[in-house]
Amino acid sequence: MRMNKIQNPFLESESCFYSVQVCMFGKYEAPKLDVLYHDHPQGMFGRLKNLFTSPVIDPSTFRAAMSTSTTQPETATFAAGCFWGVEHIFLKHYPPSENKGILSTQVGYTGGNPLVTNPTYKLVCGGATDHAEALKIEFDPSKVSYDELVEFFYRTHDPTTLNRQGADTGTQYRSAIFTHSEEQEAIAKRVTEEVQAKHFTPKGKKIATEIVQAGPWWDAEEYHQLYLFKNPSGYQCPTHRLHW
Repeated sequence: MRMNKIQNPFLESESCFYSVQVCMFGKYEAPKLDVLYHDHPQGMFGRLKNLFTSPVIDPSTFRAAMSTSTTQPETATFAAGCFWGVEHIFLKHYPPSENKGILSTQVGYTGGNPLVTNPTYKLVCGGATDHAEALKIEFDPSKVSYDELVEFFYRTHDPTTLNRQGADTGTQYRSAIFTHSEEQEAIAKRVTEEVQAKHFTPKGKKIATEIVQAGPWWDAEEYHQLYLFKNPSGYQCPTHRLHW
């Protein structure tokens, strides 16, 4: 049975440890803490602390730091579970204000049924459209290479779980790299092989990440953009951390 987070653009109480998840059939089930916080560096008490101490960042100020490149910018698109946490961890480590290469980000939906246009969060969460929650990155290749971004993508989640990150289950939470050129496809496959050999083969695990050509992209609703910067105590999948 596929579970979906309560969604409400006017509520900021979507922290995983106290929110209830709603299934598609209207029943309610509380998520298990040992699933949500297994191997998580902060755990429940860290999440409680963040609820009361984390500052709220004005997204307009954050967006103002995002700039254009002096060279031709390129696009990278990744899916690694709930897009709130994916965007958050990339921008924490590549803040545009520090000129590390990421110029701007947008969360949205891609990789789904081409007959479905302008998919909504509700539709995507239902799983029927086959879209993935994804992050689109505009980056300056003179500052950060696509190779580095692909490797960082693998560091930030568990790519060995099929259609799942933590307690988030469904094709919308799959691990995927959506490539924008033949060169990106070759790089993504090479880096995937390197990461597999170095980090997962010794553990007896296999990467389940899809590497597919990028297709139509649909921006997610505005309240999803920079969500964890606007709501620092909000839900963040516990797999979204640096694994090495």
